[in-house]
Order: sequence, then structure tokens, then C-alpha cells
Amino acid sequence: MNRAFFVTGTDTGVGKTHVTCALLHATRRLGLTAVGMKPIAAGVEADGRNDDVVQLLAASSMRPPLEWVNPYLYAPPIAPHIAAAEAGRPIEIPVIHQAFERLRSLVDVVWVEGVGGFQVPLDDHTDTADLAQALALPVVLVVGMRLGCLNHALLTTAAMANRNLTLAGWVANRIDPAMARFEANLETLQTRLNAPLLGVIPHGASSEQAASALRLSALPDFGCGPTVPWIATRRQAKPFR
Repeated sequence: MNRAFFVTGTDTGVGKTHVTCALLHATRRLGLTAVGMKPIAAGVEADGRNDDVVQLLAASSMRPPLEWVNPYLYAPPIAPHIAAAEAGRPIEIPVIHQAFERLRSLVDVVWVEGVGGFQVPLDDHTDTADLAQALALPVVLVVGMRLGCLNHALLTTAAMANRNLTLAGWVANRIDPAMARFEANLETLQTRLNAPLLGVIPHGASSEQAASALRLSALPDFGCGPTVPWIATRRQAKPFR
């Protein structure tokens, strides 16, 4: 049995890619194959590559075709619906869905990273919440721990509930090491978010170090002890053509 999760954030710049890479490393440490997917990315380096996509590929068990991992890449680092309109290449959810299914056939776990926050527009009618719905995935929320995160986290989870999406777990990412009353804010989120805290990512930790702070056993189908029922039936990563 293979699983997949949609990783979103309380805002842009809260460390979704960093946490997704940590989730990939943590999954692989369980002896499972895993791949990261970034369906939509905006912004390229001088070599024409997107840094988020590069990081996800480096943390994955394998390197599938780039167009499966990142079906839509736009050069300017701007809102995706604006970038898509300027490029004349609209974002089509069925295209993303097809690439996702191909990835899911290759590995045990796919971590799908969204773009920006939870409801970033993709065109005049759809947003990233529609993408999560179309893929029918439980959601992992990255909370950037800084002033204002309580409101952002609660609004985001309320929006998820309105879309009938399942919050499978959340990660507290310490993007502001000087955040006042960090522990009190963390406790408030633990009280108010109806999902397990998967871990607290220390500020400045590498994705490999951050993986050690994550507790994947709290997620559906990862089990809650040393025996994970579906690990026994896991497959080797399939070759792709």
C-alpha cells in the first residue's frame, strides 16, 4: 500500500520545502521509498532550475522525470496564476493529477508540496485547495512559528474544514528563533489544532537534522509503534520509462 500527503503552509516563506525534505528523509529512514513533488513552482535560478524542486529531488529516493515532479515551472517568482497568464501556459489540475499518479506508482510515499499558502489562486476559478481536493490527499500543515502564526494557523485549518480536507498533522517550524513566548504559542496550537504535532523543527537545522525531530508514527498508515503494518508489503522503487 502506498500513501501520499499534501504539504501546505500558513503562508509563503514558512519553510514548506525545508519541512517536506525533512519528511522525505524521515520516511526513508523507516525503510520506505519516497519522492517529493512540487506541482507548481515560480522562480528559477541562473541555470533555469527551481531551488525548491532541486532540494526535493535531492531528498527523494529516486529521480523520476522532472515533468512528473514539477509539471508547471514559471520563471518569475510571482503568484502562480499571474505567472501562468503571462506565460500563456495555464495550470491544469488533470495534468498534475496524471503526474502524481505516475509518481505514486513508483514509491511507497509521495509528499506533494503546495505553492505559497493554502488558497493561492491558480487561475480565475481554482486555487491550491482545489488541487488538494482533486488529489484527495490528507494535509500536513507547516506552521511558521513567528508573531501572527496563531491566527494564520487557525484560519488555514478552518479553510481546510470548509473544503472537507483532513488535517493529518502539523509541524512547528521555528523560522523566528527570537519569537517571544514560543512555548506558550506552541501550547495554544496544540490545544486548538485537531491533529497531532509531528515535531518542532529547530531554527537552522538541516533537513536531515530536522528529520530526527519528526514523529511520522502519528500519521495515518505509519503506525504508532515499531511495527508498521504496510512496511512488510512495501515495494522496491519501480524503474521508469
